[in-house]
Amino acid sequence: MLLPAEYKRYQKHLNLPEVGVEGQLKLKSASVLVIGAGGLGCPVLLYLTAAGVGTIGIVDPDVVDITNLQRQVLYTTNELDKSKAKAAVAHLQKLNPETTFDTYAFAFDVDNARSIAGEYDIIVDCTDNFRTRYLINDVCVTLGKPFVYGAIHRFEGQVAVLNHQNGPTYRCLFPEFPNEIEIPNCNDTGVLGVLPGVIGTYQATEVLKLITGLGEPLNEHLLMVDLLAMTFQKIKTKRRADAETLAQAGLSSGYRPATQATTGPQKISPTDLANRLSSGQDLFLLDVRDRPEFDICHLDGAVLIPVEMIPNNTKRIPTDKPVVVYCHHGIRSANVANYLHTQFGLTNLYNLEGGIHAWARDVQPEMEVY
Repeated sequence: MLLPAEYKRYQKHLNLPEVGVEGQLKLKSASVLVIGAGGLGCPVLLYLTAAGVGTIGIVDPDVVDITNLQRQVLYTTNELDKSKAKAAVAHLQKLNPETTFDTYAFAFDVDNARSIAGEYDIIVDCTDNFRTRYLINDVCVTLGKPFVYGAIHRFEGQVAVLNHQNGPTYRCLFPEFPNEIEIPNCNDTGVLGVLPGVIGTYQATEVLKLITGLGEPLNEHLLMVDLLAMTFQKIKTKRRADAETLAQAGLSSGYRPATQATTGPQKISPTDLANRLSSGQDLFLLDVRDRPEFDICHLDGAVLIPVEMIPNNTKRIPTDKPVVVYCHHGIRSANVANYLHTQFGLTNLYNLEGGIHAWARDVQPEMEVY
């Protein structure tokens, strides 16, 4: 039953005949797991909490970074370096003390995915990496859980309700992992600050619809949003006959990180790189950013080969000396190093941890980075 204070808090919901007391009670008894408390997770968490969802789980291993604050509206400047999951709960409890929060300040991985997801009615995918997204899909399919998918890139976003009422799964839309070198990341490509707010709000809306039974969920459509053109497109989707087989195969084969071989790409810290350079070690510095980024700042002696030009320029990359690959934050360069190792067998690769941003912070503070 609803408490007297809840009748006041949710008055605007109760005034909607489509929701009413029955719908609000459904929200109160529902449990939702939000995986990712970043750009998408912030609006999802805010609106689910405000709406009166009874139990909300939050999974995020990261800490608040100053670059998050342009779009991750749950956090403040004085919370830098604090756990996102814990900081989010601190704010959300003030918004609605009637909601119960479960905090998971660690990664959602193959070892814990089933046990965590199994405790909730609905899963919300607010992640920013493909490995976790495919894992969410495969776990939800095997557990029979619906999940609400959202993704953003620069000025565009996507939303869909997946694995609901025999509807399509994520693998029905995108059966295979993209090539590592083709994976976009907002740290490198950028994202309009309001975009995750728009897409995350759509995700929260779909969750509320699933819980209350309102309207028609996006379980057979992929909604595509372009904020620059302000266009919205719904693409009809359907479930593949082998959806369960793909999910089982994914869980069986793909998610536990392999033990890193000594010949595969390794990490190198800015300090270690500086020491090697100062000692005169012969290194090949490979900058995989775009030309405008390179022109702003780069490491002395670095060779520029932007990411999209790597496949046609592998002969320029030596095999007889260590190759240190770097970008702005270390994401693109890690993808390039993995690509060069798996596709061309290069065994002399190092990825600069934190990219040129970390180099400027730890080694060359006078460098002006963008």
